[in-house]
Amino acid sequence: MCIAKANSASGMAVSDECKLKFLELKAKRNFRFIVFKIEEKIQQVKVERLGQPGESYDDLTASLPDDDCRYAVFDFDFITDENCQKSKIFFISWSPDTSRVRNKMLYASSKDRFKRELDGIQLELQATDPSEMSIDIIKGRAI
Repeated sequence: MCIAKANSASGMAVSDECKLKFLELKAKRNFRFIVFKIEEKIQQVKVERLGQPGESYDDLTASLPDDDCRYAVFDFDFITDENCQKSKIFFISWSPDTSRVRNKMLYASSKDRFKRELDGIQLELQATDPSEMSIDIIKGRAI
């Protein structure tokens, strides 16, 4: 049985699985990324896809629909100018221009509360088009 807390701002709940899988990504590095979807019928944010450690940022972007909104977290590994291995966890709010207005409003009104449930997010990116979330943008924000 899954217990979820209601989001007072939008009436949206966050499944425990969302928080548990995020903790696994953050602490154990079991996943490269997680894609989250709002299940409107049950008023809950759920895990839609888990990206395995060997998967890439391209795999994440390919798993985002062209015409619907999603949230995602991505564990980005990079090497600093001082040759140090680092990692940053990005929160991505995907809201393509082609998605329904109702969905855009639903995701926008639930975003801040959902983000607060995921303790450890370091950077945020909002995108309405794939060009707004290219790997070069991710690298530029991380460094």
